Amino acid sequence: MFSLKKKSPPILGIDISATAIKLLELSRSGNKFRVESYAVEALPPNSVSEKTINDIEQVGEAVSRAVKKAGTKTKHAAIAVAGSSVITKVITMPAGLSDDDLENQIQVEADQYIPFPLEEVAMDFEVIGESEENPERVDVLLAASRSENVDNVVAAIEIGGLTAKVVDIESFAIENTVGLIADDMPEGSSTEVIAVADVGSNITTFSVMQKLKTIYSREESFGGAQLTEEIQRRYGLSFEEAGLAKRQGGLPDNYEPEVLEPFKENMASQIGRALQFFYASSQVGDVDQLILAGGCSSIPGIAELVESKLDVSTSIANPFASMAVASKIPAKSLTNDAPAMMIACGLALRGDG
Repeated sequence: MFSLKKKSPPILGIDISATAIKLLELSRSGNKFRVESYAVEALPPNSVSEKTINDIEQVGEAVSRAVKKAGTKTKHAAIAVAGSSVITKVITMPAGLSDDDLENQIQVEADQYIPFPLEEVAMDFEVIGESEENPERVDVLLAASRSENVDNVVAAIEIGGLTAKVVDIESFAIENTVGLIADDMPEGSSTEVIAVADVGSNITTFSVMQKLKTIYSREESFGGAQLTEEIQRRYGLSFEEAGLAKRQGGLPDNYEPEVLEPFKENMASQIGRALQFFYASSQVGDVDQLILAGGCSSIPGIAELVESKLDVSTSIANPFASMAVASKIPAKSLTNDAPAMMIACGLALRGDG
């Protein structure tokens, strides 16, 4: 089942991407957060593809390794499914119903909104507030996904020794994290319209938020794997060796001018194209801030290049910028991994009861 409600006990944020498990544990004191534990654990090739778990056992074993690496004792987790596998719809319901009555009413009416047999669906809802059209009704956010999408993620983390307490949607988790990042922006920065370009291994997700609510999202087939493949081709390495060299360095002198710089230019062009698609389909106006996320955002100089080409204030995602960090955590590693921790952070924040 989904859990869109806001409150839950302290939990681990577990993001299962195409290439790695990202684990994050936060604590809170007053209005300050502290990173208690974190880990990034590589996944075997093809165990996850196109946001779908292909090998539950391998993913579960990677979760177990991530838990061990992080050194956490927490066993409850928040996980997410991809927005592309979820149907969300705002419906209106009579005001004043209890949660149970609301749930019963939604169950009765849900087949109007969901194009799958209800017995094959995991579903949850959250009351957003009074309906603008009719004060005697409330707007309710309904979220539904095929049960197998949720069950596979739940099963994988259970193999890893964890229990799923919250099942969220990736875009909602990113909204949580962007809210944190927006609070850290320099005084006077406009944060009315924020775009996030999350450049993953194979897919770039470009989303736009107005007042921290997603109003636009688009996926493109572009990501860091293209750079890895070019390193592999150019220098005669295996894909794994190329990935390692990309992260750790040691490539020939011609790598930066002939391989990395063209990739950075291509990345800036892809983001620019996504931005133009948004402008063409929207009446919202200009984007005030562009946040680069995902592993490729750690490439030196990428934010400056994108900002100069697109003429939009651009920064690298770092949700931990104003957080305290537990002494056992290597701060440099956390900073390097920060742009790829957007979803894990948004999920970990769900433990903020």
